[in-house]
Amino acid sequence: QVQLMESGGGSVQAGGSLRLSCAASGYIGRRYDMGWFRQAPGKEREEVATIATDDSTTYGDSVRGRFTISQDIPKNTLYLQMSSLKPEDTAMYYCAARPWYMVKFVYWGQGTQVTVSS
Repeated sequence: QVQLMESGGGSVQAGGSLRLSCAASGYIGRRYDMGWFRQAPGKEREEVATIATDDSTTYGDSVRGRFTISQDIPKNTLYLQMSSLKPEDTAMYYCAARPWYMVKFVYWGQGTQVTVSS
């Protein structure tokens, strides 16, 4: 069982930056792919970024070039550095994990709110 806890959300003006963190319980090591997702009110959940066990990354089209996903394996912590934030980035952000051999993300955190004002 993996438990995830996000932190670092808050309110920021457009153009600003935030760094989200996700602390994972237990030893994650290189057995899990990790990801950040977001969901705005009235919208479907959107994949923001993922990082695989080999550190390869993917980004959603709307955040590519502005957000950076990274992980600190010894600290069992996932990060999302967000820059050049836009009002449309406003959402609840969730981190998630999946065993490397699975397709679906099966472990989810409770989320952290990010609000970007214009």
